[in-house]
Amino acid sequence: MSEFTTWEEMSTLEQMASQYWDIYKDAHGIRPRGIDTSSWTEADFNKEFEELYLIAELNCRQRQADEQDAARKFESRVKELMEIGAKDREMAMRWIHEAEGSNGDDEFLCYLVGLPYRYFAKVD
Repeated sequence: MSEFTTWEEMSTLEQMASQYWDIYKDAHGIRPRGIDTSSWTEADFNKEFEELYLIAELNCRQRQADEQDAARKFESRVKELMEIGAKDREMAMRWIHEAEGSNGDDEFLCYLVGLPYRYFAKVD
C-alpha cells in the first residue's frame, strides 16, 4: 500500500489539479467528469479558475436572490394563513409544517421551501 502524498510533496501542477476539482464543485455543485487536466499548464489552470470563480459568484448571487424571494413568499404565506384562521404565527407554522411534510423540523422546512439555512434561528 502506498503512502499518501502530502500537499508539500506535490508539484505546483498537482496542487492546482487538486484545487481544480474543489473549485469546479463549488461552481457547479458536482465534481467534474471526463476532464483530463494532465496536460494543463499553470496558465490553463489559472484561466479555468477565473471562469469557475465567476460562475461560483454568479451562482451565489442567484441563490441569495432566490432565498430573498422565498422569504417574501413564505412570510406572505404565513400572513395569509393568519388572515384565514391561524390564531398566531406559531399555529401558521404548524400548518405549514404539516402541509410541507417537514414534521416540525424548521431546517428541513427551509430546505423544502428554499429559505436560507437557519432562517428560523432565534437571535439573542
